[in-house]
Amino acid sequence: MTSLEPASAARPFGAATLGLPPVGGPGGRRLRLALVSEHASPLAALGGVDAGGQNVHVARLASALADRGHQVAVYTRRDSPDLPERVALRPGVEVRHVPAGPAEAVPKDELLPHMAEFGDWLARQWRERPPDLVHSHYWMSGVACLRAVRATGLPLVHTYHALGTVKRRHQGEADTSPPERVEREREVGLGCDRIVATCHDEVFELTMMRLPVEKTGVVPCGVDTEQFRPDGPSAPRTGGLPHRLVQLGRLVPRKGAGVSLAALGRLPDTELLIVGGPPADRVDADPEVRRLREAARLAGVADRVRFTGGVAPDAVAPLLRSADVVLCPADYEPFGIVPLEAMACGRPVVASAVGGQLDTVADPATGRLVPPRDPEALAAAVAALLADPALRAACGAAGRRRVLSRYGWARVAAATEREYAVVLAARPAVTGATGAA
Repeated sequence: MTSLEPASAARPFGAATLGLPPVGGPGGRRLRLALVSEHASPLAALGGVDAGGQNVHVARLASALADRGHQVAVYTRRDSPDLPERVALRPGVEVRHVPAGPAEAVPKDELLPHMAEFGDWLARQWRERPPDLVHSHYWMSGVACLRAVRATGLPLVHTYHALGTVKRRHQGEADTSPPERVEREREVGLGCDRIVATCHDEVFELTMMRLPVEKTGVVPCGVDTEQFRPDGPSAPRTGGLPHRLVQLGRLVPRKGAGVSLAALGRLPDTELLIVGGPPADRVDADPEVRRLREAARLAGVADRVRFTGGVAPDAVAPLLRSADVVLCPADYEPFGIVPLEAMACGRPVVASAVGGQLDTVADPATGRLVPPRDPEALAAAVAALLADPALRAACGAAGRRRVLSRYGWARVAAATEREYAVVLAARPAVTGATGAA
């Protein structure tokens, strides 16, 4: 079973399986698609508190769908008065800035009161120029889109990206989500035409929410296999130590950097680069960096740890290539794009056995899966890889093959189209306008 294939209880029923007319690609039907991402704009600079994997996913998916002949409009909230209403992202993809709430940055957990305004604006736009299908990303986009499609009769596909039940379970009182999040997520799941989960662990969580598994398909996130590849420049090593570990991601406690620091104490002659967070000139003032530096001091590894801060997108692949092993020790991970990027660069991954990493990291072929919050298990898995260069090379090569066969954006877009085909085949056509969505 590939990661594009669902669990037996969540089969996505692709167009070919059902004998449906194909959409996209040579000879297929061209669609006007509306992708809605209320807080995660494909134009946003990455690395902020609310800017990360979803921004990349929406931008890449929109682009890959356009490559297959579709006309795509991405709707995101206007968070600055200087933003134009429309921005061409590339041929076939346009970003629309929706006036909902103040035209300024607002933390995503405070955006729910503005989703009715967001949805009403979408409904007005779509009554005049309806898309063939709406695909909402994240639960608040789903809330806005459900309001809009109820007013217009348009078909709706939804991707959660993260679930409130999982966040509440792991963060407890530290969870800043609105208290009604889980209830509204369930409302979106019941009201949409189809749910596209990004991993099989998410399907299990959806069944626990009593959402119908028969309307759920699995399509993973993708990775740019040209940007992330084994050949190419590698970031220089300046620490003078034989081995380097790299951990990449937002600097929040659930990403497990503290676990990596504790493991480093059991890994002599090894340096750790922690990549992410604020820009390099503001790293020293960051509270999480200060907490982690104190943890490194107490563990006796402060001289072998470096915090790079946030880096430009084109610096990520060289940093990954410079690693002997890439660490992904999150407490929980709804999907996790970093393991794919590391595997695409031909590097072995040691990841916690949670969420989407259970799908992406093939243990033992491409790396190792270890229990979350277990420094001893993390260190043991890393030590075995560091001691065997041939094993590292084999895992890296297998990881690259796995990414090429399953996680390229063209493949993800084709699998997403199959989900769209299921929905469109089950509903009568309600659109007839021409032009962009």
